[in-house]
Amino acid sequence: MALFLLIFSVIIFTCIFFNKFSGKVGIPVLLFFLMLGFLCGSRNDDFAANWGWVVGNISTIALVFIMFYGGFGTRWKSARPIAVEAGLLATVGVALTACFVGLFCHFVLGWAWLESFLMGAVISSTDAATVFSILRTRKLGLKNNSAPILEVESGSNDPMSYMLTAVMLSLFSGGITAGGIVWQVFAQIVFGAAGGLSIAAAAVFLLRRINFQRNGFDLLLFIATALAAYSLPELFGGNGYLSAYIVGIVLGNTDFPERKSLVSFFDAITSLMQIVIFFLLGMLAIPSNLFHSLLPALAIFIFLTLAARPLAVCGVLAPFRKYPFKQLELISFVGLRGAASIVFAINILTSGVGMQNDIFSIVFCIVLLSIAFQGSLIPAVAKATGMTDSGEDVMTTFSDFSENAEMSFGSIRIMESSSWNNRQIKDLDLPQDCIIALVVRGDLRIVPKGSTLLEAGDEIVLCTRSFQDCSTDSLIQHPLSDNSKWAGHRVCEYPQKDGNLLVMIQRGEEKIIPNGDTILEAGDVIVLLKRENAADC
Repeated sequence: MALFLLIFSVIIFTCIFFNKFSGKVGIPVLLFFLMLGFLCGSRNDDFAANWGWVVGNISTIALVFIMFYGGFGTRWKSARPIAVEAGLLATVGVALTACFVGLFCHFVLGWAWLESFLMGAVISSTDAATVFSILRTRKLGLKNNSAPILEVESGSNDPMSYMLTAVMLSLFSGGITAGGIVWQVFAQIVFGAAGGLSIAAAAVFLLRRINFQRNGFDLLLFIATALAAYSLPELFGGNGYLSAYIVGIVLGNTDFPERKSLVSFFDAITSLMQIVIFFLLGMLAIPSNLFHSLLPALAIFIFLTLAARPLAVCGVLAPFRKYPFKQLELISFVGLRGAASIVFAINILTSGVGMQNDIFSIVFCIVLLSIAFQGSLIPAVAKATGMTDSGEDVMTTFSDFSENAEMSFGSIRIMESSSWNNRQIKDLDLPQDCIIALVVRGDLRIVPKGSTLLEAGDEIVLCTRSFQDCSTDSLIQHPLSDNSKWAGHRVCEYPQKDGNLLVMIQRGEEKIIPNGDTILEAGDVIVLLKRENAADC
């Protein structure tokens, strides 16, 4: 046991180390863990036969957290305008992709019908964790709602792929009627959706009734909720992955104090789970099988990337007539295969169903090609298609984005020689996310407008969403208690000690840029700016 725990800790340390460089080297860092698992594997079928059920259960749990985070990390406000399109891509698009790949495998590769469409079902969904990671680490701003489309589609399309895989495996086992298939599809969708909504409602009720802030049990609540979201619907024949996604998107868009920190936690957990899945994939792979599977895998990958995925995307999005061809090209290319395809392939490997083709090894090679080539080239393809937008903040599409971002203040003084001297504020070329919050002219405090004319000797207080410069002055926060003597007084009456300047009032969720006549209230948090080091401009 001690040796096992040591090995597991080394894998986690390695995960942290390589994740440090993921922003520079990109998603192919996952290939290291795949190769590490490959080196640790037993090189024969005995491992899969003896430990396959353990590997299958571990990979299923890992995928549950990936699905949960697929919903939890999505900001519904950004997703709502494209929910219909993304939902169609996640259902109809997946079905079309599976169908096209199945036809290719049958007519081009000469596979049997059932194996052909099983291959299509397994490889039909795109990988949420990979897409999320690329967009976040590269801060890849995209035009025309491309980022939310990709996020919602990749986060929600695994349940459809799972359902198609389950149906195909049922057909393989035999003894299932057409009515049985209809019932299986009905139960997967209805019980999965109903279970997800019910569990999400119960979790929201607990969040609003119980104070978890001081003991950290909110984290345990979310872990238990994610596991219950999968397991309960599965007991009744429902789609546990669909349930986990629904619960994730509801909780991720519910207001509670620790939401941002939980998004960061599940982001890290998802990265770890993805690494676990790739490591297990490598352990189960057999070199001789991979060698024989390389050519059919390459053929399927090329067809999937250049034909099946683009046809499915165009078939779903073209009727909306608001997506240019360049955008359809980008969305088609960002169809990476990853964790879900691996888990479903592992389930096939451990199912005991006899097949003529080694679907597991073929999926191994396809995922390897997808991560290595598509994952590396997404930023370049986005730029080549003209779909990048430097003014678009991709972080607004994630649920940990806060519109009421923390503010940083700095001050400068206008000199006679300054380019800002004798100019109106509206004529200044200010950086993005930077505003002039206050103009101090002698004893006069001016709340600026676009027409405000700046003069030599003015002290300008600049406000930005985040820390912008090493010369930015430090801030001091001073709360006004209920019995504060300054409650009810005007800002101009508040003492300005040691050169400090009152630049903002935090009143509940509201941030107020005050003028001299602003009335202070009990409970206000006064933000003071130390300005003795104000720069000149």
